Amino acid sequence: MSVPLHIDLAGKTAVITGGGGILCSVMASALAECGAKVAILDLRKEAADKVAEEITAKGFIAMGVACNVLERPSIEAAYEEIKAAYGPCDILINGAGGNHPKGTTSDETMPKDIFTNPQKDKISFYDLDPAGIQFVFNLNFIGTLLTTQVLTKDMAANGSGVVLNISSMNAFRPLTKIPAYSAAKAAISNFTQWLAVHMAPVGIRVNAIAPGFFITNQNKTLLTNPDGSFTARANKIVNHTPMRKFGVPEDLLGTVLFLISDKAASFVTGTVIPIDGGFSAYSGV
Repeated sequence: MSVPLHIDLAGKTAVITGGGGILCSVMASALAECGAKVAILDLRKEAADKVAEEITAKGFIAMGVACNVLERPSIEAAYEEIKAAYGPCDILINGAGGNHPKGTTSDETMPKDIFTNPQKDKISFYDLDPAGIQFVFNLNFIGTLLTTQVLTKDMAANGSGVVLNISSMNAFRPLTKIPAYSAAKAAISNFTQWLAVHMAPVGIRVNAIAPGFFITNQNKTLLTNPDGSFTARANKIVNHTPMRKFGVPEDLLGTVLFLISDKAASFVTGTVIPIDGGFSAYSGV
């Protein structure tokens, strides 16, 4: 992989949660190529290690660390391991997140005959499980909050640092079926702005990207058929995207590197930038 722009991150320690996933692993590799010492955090240690091994095989610096972003002791233990190896965190990417079936409806909109012709095999708005919705909110928002609390203390003490959150197109245009995920990502966008204001006096910049639609391990079965063709839902997405395609992970890198760079984005904080092929700009007409 070749980074779209090269920024100098030599001597910097970058921490990426959810780093074993498709999108964040590409970000981790790009930061390493720019000279950062990259710590890849993931609930699945084997996934983090795999990404780290791919990066080190190219001659760059990376390590995999097990971490549950919903448990402060786990985050603290992971950070102690990182500091012992690389020093305090300079760059934090809060990439851990996801959805859950119990926070998802079966139909895009409510059937008119929902009460006269109930279907037990479907989850309606009235069947949504509060525990499932709470899990989604916790994973996306609370996981970001806890990780930021732990890893930015050194940044605040040192007077500089960068936090990059991962919002979503769902924060701009909530998708049907997934109210929990959409609400959680809207919270991330709002929190990014709040935190940017709060952290400005101590030299920490806080921004977010809002990816449009990318095929990942989490959504592959929803967007593609076994033969690789698009599902009806995938076709809806592509048809509403002016560029008429899904994004690829590398499409995120230019914006990510720009926002991380203290030289290029020294006066940029509190932004949430869509990377969506024009999806959020298109009304459908």
